[in-house]
Amino acid sequence: MGHGGRRAGAGRKKGAATKKTREAADLILASGTTPLGYFQGLLEGTMAFDEVKFEAAKAAAPYVHARLAAVEHSGSIGVKNASEVTDDELANIAAGSSEGTSEAPVDKTQLN
Repeated sequence: MGHGGRRAGAGRKKGAATKKTREAADLILASGTTPLGYFQGLLEGTMAFDEVKFEAAKAAAPYVHARLAAVEHSGSIGVKNASEVTDDELANIAAGSSEGTSEAPVDKTQLN
């Protein structure tokens, strides 16, 4: 029976906000001007560039605004290997029918 030491899954999760950073983020949000709002104002030309404000907004942004998560596609899109298509499915595809296939037929009139 071991005592002490590092244990898997123990402690604060990586990236979790601490009480101090959460309070700072809440204060920024309550002020009315967020880092993202400042950057949008710069892009739109409604705010003047100030290097100190820019650096402060850049440093505060990760604590106030969530990052977009990377998404990994894990499913299939319904494409069959040509060697796996049966003669009946080929005939249906040639006739413009989606019967027996995993994809709907393309309406060629909508392409132009």
